[in-house]
Amino acid sequence: MENTNSSSIAPDILKQLKSHVYDIIGCCQDVHRELGPGLNEYLYQEALKISFEEKQIPFVKEYYFHVSYHGRILSHKHYMDFLCKGNVAIECKAISSLGTEQRQQLWNYMRLSNTPIGILYNFAPVKDQCEKYYYDVKTKTISVF
Repeated sequence: MENTNSSSIAPDILKQLKSHVYDIIGCCQDVHRELGPGLNEYLYQEALKISFEEKQIPFVKEYYFHVSYHGRILSHKHYMDFLCKGNVAIECKAISSLGTEQRQQLWNYMRLSNTPIGILYNFAPVKDQCEKYYYDVKTKTISVF
């Protein structure tokens, strides 16, 4: 799986992606602005759930999916923090800084669940961190946008 930058995404698709996640990102920013930095990840998730409900954004909290191997479903369930609008994986963090491990976790969730859009959001720092990714199922590439 290759990771590329947003220049590999067609301009019309890039515009659609940004528009599709605009309200979701707004909810994350509202939560961070109101609660502030340095709290427990689960508090941010609960507040984000309320924000999604208030904005009427469809979501599943702790969305789980199964992974298959050689055509057989593995019994272990994987959980992502939220699945919004049926195609946006959201992974919430409350750590000092996002790194490779957190990105890889989100990318694996996107790839294994065939979810085309992923948001990695870190609420802990004073300046919140937001990374948005697009997974092209056909080319098996992930691009930042």
